[in-house]
Amino acid sequence: MSDNALSTTERESRLLRALVQLADTLVDDYDVVDVLHRLVEHCVHLLDATAAGLMLSDQHGGLRVVAYSSAQTHMLELFQLQASEGPCMDCVHSGEAVLVADLTTEVRRWPRFAPRAVEEGFASVHAVPMRLRRETGLLNDEDLLVVRALADTATIGILQERAIRRGEVVTEQLQTALNSRVVIEQAKGVLAFAGDIEMEQAFHTLRSYARNGGRRLADVARELVVGELRPEDLLSVRRRPSDV
Repeated sequence: MSDNALSTTERESRLLRALVQLADTLVDDYDVVDVLHRLVEHCVHLLDATAAGLMLSDQHGGLRVVAYSSAQTHMLELFQLQASEGPCMDCVHSGEAVLVADLTTEVRRWPRFAPRAVEEGFASVHAVPMRLRRETGLLNDEDLLVVRALADTATIGILQERAIRRGEVVTEQLQTALNSRVVIEQAKGVLAFAGDIEMEQAFHTLRSYARNGGRRLADVARELVVGELRPEDLLSVRRRPSDV
């Protein structure tokens, strides 16, 4: 834990706010991409983690990176996919939590991923599956309960009753999230170039504009990419503290 670790009271308060945000998906028309980004951000802040990322399985059973808290995390998640090894890969294949306190001890297990992650400054990794009904694994007991609560709440939102009246709707919804990721990345590039800003700042600007207008993130991104929105329209928006 760092010097910036939350006190027990602060953590409980923040966890409650996080669960309320995620629970909104049960009753409102919601933006699944934004929900998943909120999930990784909550994990970072509540667990005092350096970074967090999230992968989803697509219609063909392949994994794709959908949400991440930093560009560094994004690259490391992509490296797992390229190398076909790492905690997320093992987590998906086994359906169990993968908890590694010291990455330097896992070189034989992940000969390509472990050295790369250590080189990037990561000392430990934990991967927890988004599952319904079946339980998994162990972190620190309290931390694991937090991760499970967040992951399970987000999963329930995705699998809510109105979305699973027909099984194919769930697959279509998740595929939409995966497809939206592509246009969002394109829009981030447009903003980053136009405003001479970092990609992460571009994403927060894009999301602030969408939230302030009560619009879906992917819709705003698509309009920006095709020229229906100008970069200047979004760059005038400043990220508010409540966006985290």
